[in-house]
Order: sequence, then structure tokens, then C-alpha cells
Amino acid sequence: MTYPIEKIRADFPILAQKIRNKPLIYLDNAASSQKPNQVIDCISNFYREDYANIHRGVHTLSQRATDKYEQTRNKVKDFINADSGKEIIFVRGATEAINLIAQTFGLANINVGDEILITAMEHHSNIVPWQMLCKQKGAILKVAPINQQGELIYDKFKALISDKTKLVAVVHMSNALGSINPVKKMIAAAHAKNIPVLLDGAQAIPHISVDVQDLDCDFYVFSGHKLYAPSGVGVLYGKQALLEAMPAYQGGGDMIRTVTFEKSTYAGLPHKFEAGTPNITDTVALGAAIDYINNIGMDAIAIYENELLVYATEKARQINGLTIIGDAAEKGAILSFTLDRIHPHDIGTMLDSVGIAIRAGHHCAMPVMDFFNVPATARASFAIYNTTAEIDLLMEAIQELITIFNA
Repeated sequence: MTYPIEKIRADFPILAQKIRNKPLIYLDNAASSQKPNQVIDCISNFYREDYANIHRGVHTLSQRATDKYEQTRNKVKDFINADSGKEIIFVRGATEAINLIAQTFGLANINVGDEILITAMEHHSNIVPWQMLCKQKGAILKVAPINQQGELIYDKFKALISDKTKLVAVVHMSNALGSINPVKKMIAAAHAKNIPVLLDGAQAIPHISVDVQDLDCDFYVFSGHKLYAPSGVGVLYGKQALLEAMPAYQGGGDMIRTVTFEKSTYAGLPHKFEAGTPNITDTVALGAAIDYINNIGMDAIAIYENELLVYATEKARQINGLTIIGDAAEKGAILSFTLDRIHPHDIGTMLDSVGIAIRAGHHCAMPVMDFFNVPATARASFAIYNTTAEIDLLMEAIQELITIFNA
């Protein structure tokens, strides 16, 4: 079956505009993806027809809003193949989800001298919460190294798992490098010593199929805004037994069963972790985004995006003075690179002058930049609506940039 690229591109109205009199080429998808009409219309229609607060009201609008909100929970459950909707907690994004785990599971289970194991390719969101927890509890943060290709050195990762390890928290796919970790093997190694595993799936979820039961991860987190949904909504998946044992994270409405001035009792899952009025509309829109992705098919998306990555990598390797940062054998649709004598911020600014949007900086992964001894990289990241023609224009613009700076 032919990938329906023209139909998909027509679904994203922002792609029709021009930037500085040039057609927009949006290659900053690892930071945040654009939104299809189906998601935009969902938001508009929900506010026009169904909006009300959820879970508490007996009137029709409240019941309709609640139904649509909870339908998204079931869509997420099916999308990642969770066992139950009780295992799906709505949060603001992957960052909040990791902090929630750190301040509930972490506070309850990490003690003085215990160790938390991460990798050297983590996003700051999967570093800083653990540093904060280690400071609170007197624990130690261990870091599994990577090689010059940007791949985890698995044997060294496995060797760092010890009797002191109480949690493994690793990225599924690196936002700075595109590297896809061998997470199923990593989870098995941790579980051999009864150590729970958290996967940061913020970057992986738009690009590859995720089956949390097959992976057997204990926690999986992701954000909606990279999955063609709005920002400000995300998902924490956790195995039910773990979530039930974890203390509540925030207090307020909807997460309680009873309240007196003497004490309160808490609601069951998933509401125990969803205090207050949530981001109702954008959560409903997350459901619309999942419907949209399912209609294309994750397998078709993965194949198409890999073709884009292979094409872009081959073209990049033909440019003298361009160095690819991160060349893992298992890699998602991200091309990070540097150019001789041209700072990545200058690359980003110059490409914007011809309508090409990329990311330039440390990508919230400063330890990765330190490892490769660069201050920053330029990052082109691909999505379901990008094309090889856009990649050609990117490479032509890079070559022109090199010519200008070397003139």
C-alpha cells in the first residue's frame, strides 16, 4: 500500500503557509509536532458542543464531557496495550509523569545508599528529578555509558545493576541522537534482580509501536504534543499493583473518597493521581490524535519515517564539513549534525531565512553534548508529513550555507 503523503500533508493546515516568502519546511518535530485538522476540529467542536467539568456533574454536558474524557483513557490503553484503564494516569506531560514517580514511588522506596540507574543519553527530564530525589534521600545516581555512535554500551549497563539498584529509568528513544535503546533486553536484565523499570517514551511514541505488556516495563511515560496532540497533556502508565501501592501525589478534588478535618481517604485508580480539574479538552484531543495515527497505522509510519531518515543520512554524508552526531544502528527519525566553523545557532537562523525550521542547541541533553565535545548540535527531525523533496531543499540550503561561510 502506498503511503498517503499528499493526503496527510493536506490534513496539516500550518504546512500550507510561507515563512520569509518560502514554503514552510517543518523539521522540528522532536521538539513538538504540528496538529492535523482532525485534532484542531476536535478541540473546537468540544468547546462548542460538549464542554463541562467532568466526573462530578449529573447534567448532560458533564456526562458527555466525562464520557469523551474517559474514552481517551481507553484509547490510550489500547494504543500502548495496557492491561487496564486504571493503569493510565493523565498528567501534563512526560516531565510531570517522571516527577510524579520520583516523588511517590521514589520517596517510598528509595533510601540512603540506594542507587538509581539511568543512561548517558537522557533528557534533562529523566535526570534532574532523580538528582533531586537522591539529594532528598541520600541515594546515588548511576549512569550507564554510551559509545561514539550514540549507542548504549549494554554490557556496562548490565554490570551497573546491583543489589543496591532500586530503579532503572531509561529513555526509549533519544531526543538528541535518535538512538533507540534495546529496552526489552534492559528490562529483562533489571527484572532478573526484581528492579522496576521506567521508560521515557516521549520521543518514541510517535515513531514506533509500543506494547507495554510485551516490553514488561513497570512505568511508561509520554507527552501528547509530540504525538500530534496539544501540549499540556501526557500519560503515565504504571502497572496497577505499583500504582496502588504508591502514595497520592497531589491533594484536591476528584482524588478523594472522603474528607474530614481529621483525615481524608483517597479514591482508587486512576483518579488517585488526578487531583483537581484536568486539561479536559486537550485530553479529549489526545484521543483524536490517537485515532488519526491509528488510521494511518504505526507500522506504515515507522517504515516511511525510516525511509526519510535513511535518505537524509545518505545525503548528509555527501556534504563535506558535515558531521553526524549519533549514528546508532537502531535509530529513529532524527538527524543531529554539526558543520565545521559554523555554530548550530547560526545554522538554525540561516535555515529559517529560507523557511526551514530545525532545532539548534543542546536539546535538553547537555551531558550528551559534553560527551561528544560540542556546545550544541543542529537537529532535523522528521514526522509523518515530511518528504524527500523537503530533505533535498534542506541539504541544498546547508550546502549554500557552507559556501557562504567559507567564501
